[in-house]
Amino acid sequence: MKGQKIIGSVLATLILGWGIVASPLSHAADQTVRVGIMSGEDEDVWRVVAANAAKHGLLVKTTTFNDYTQPNAALSQHDLDANSFQHKPYLDAQIAARGYRIIPVGYTYVQPIGLYSRKVKSVADLPTGATIGVPNDPSNEGRSLLLLQAQGLITLRPDVGLLPTVRDIANNPKNIHIKELDAGIVGRAIGDLDAAVINTDWAIKAGIKIPQERIAQEKVAGNPYRNFIAVNENDQKAPWVHALVESYQEPNVAAEILRVYHGATLPAWNESPK
Repeated sequence: MKGQKIIGSVLATLILGWGIVASPLSHAADQTVRVGIMSGEDEDVWRVVAANAAKHGLLVKTTTFNDYTQPNAALSQHDLDANSFQHKPYLDAQIAARGYRIIPVGYTYVQPIGLYSRKVKSVADLPTGATIGVPNDPSNEGRSLLLLQAQGLITLRPDVGLLPTVRDIANNPKNIHIKELDAGIVGRAIGDLDAAVINTDWAIKAGIKIPQERIAQEKVAGNPYRNFIAVNENDQKAPWVHALVESYQEPNVAAEILRVYHGATLPAWNESPK
């Protein structure tokens, strides 16, 4: 769907999180809130969020990161008040590994992960013995393997949930070789691979042509990988949290998401995270 059509559709049906529709923002007392985000397109999105928040006494200061591991560590250490970069399976894996007491407080957008190639034009064209790169963190590797299964390239063991690993591959009829790489590297390595599963933000950073070089994409409907704003558990009821979420969940932010990501990322805040 072209950007203008997506914008029209999204903005026509936009519903603010927490079940609030077209309500004024909760007025937070003048306060600085430090938010960790990924560098790149999200910086443009958060400039719009910050402008919304400033009208209600909230000064948003963003800190940018270049990998997925740092924002939760900084939040847990209270070097940040909030972050906005991750989905629930990733946070769940981080909590299991590191014991973070971090919770989601408001959805932001969904970035359907894609399979990209510069060597073939379709999944069917992938040769026997093809090498496919995937991100090596648990949640995104699992997400990648589920996408490859959905495309009929592999079969995973039953009941693997959202975090399968290569050890869970039960059937591999084309003898696909899975190459595990850092999420920030897999896109830049696409020229050395037959294909690669790449997160949308990293695909853009790596100069991948979306959608021209995308040969498959996970479904949007019922997608469990919606991103959100997260805070430390003790802050979840602070007035600034609700104000920050509402400042994000505005039509002008939705429009900016669609603009900077060229329609490859979609606003997704029609309900509160659970």
